Amino acid sequence: MLKVHTLPYNPWQENTYLISADNGECIIIDPGCLADHEQQHLVQYLKENNLTPTKLWNTHLHLDHVFGNRFVSDTFNLSAVAHKGDEFWIEKTVEYAGSMGIEVKENPPAIGTYFEDGQELEFGGSIIKIIHVPGHSPGGVVLYAEKEGFAIAGDVLFRDSIGRADLPGGDYDTLISGIKAKLLTLPAEVAVYPGHGPSTTIGYEKENNMHLQ
Repeated sequence: MLKVHTLPYNPWQENTYLISADNGECIIIDPGCLADHEQQHLVQYLKENNLTPTKLWNTHLHLDHVFGNRFVSDTFNLSAVAHKGDEFWIEKTVEYAGSMGIEVKENPPAIGTYFEDGQELEFGGSIIKIIHVPGHSPGGVVLYAEKEGFAIAGDVLFRDSIGRADLPGGDYDTLISGIKAKLLTLPAEVAVYPGHGPSTTIGYEKENNMHLQ
């Protein structure tokens, strides 16, 4: 069975996730560790929990979700997997961070391989399905583990809210229609782990999220 670990990092309190398998292997998802102490916290957490990173995945490539990509890539010899639709953000990371008063020394490494909508990836004896839901970003994906009943949603869906759609490549109508067609059709009990803030469930958002009524 897969287990989800949540590690909030950087000024935006972005949720970096680890998905771990019973054998101790884990996927690092959206490493947001920016400061040195955050990077060291990630390493220490992995050691204390006997976890070995074997994959680096990104739900999308906005800067707060990739601050730690180079560190993770260099430290664990991993190349990132993300949707091609967001690849243009890689070269804008340093510039975009600087415009917000945040110093980033260099852009993240290039993406190694790409997610495809509907792709099913095996990990730890389970299947994680890639659900492409653009609108917050062109290449936004949700990672759905059906057997365990959870979804890592990036900035697509939050508790009582949705991702912003005013950044380059964003589109509000596309985001809403994607959430309704691809996420609200999942079982109500599916746990949703968003890119920021507390977890929620599909059922709760279907009944209470004012953006989706």
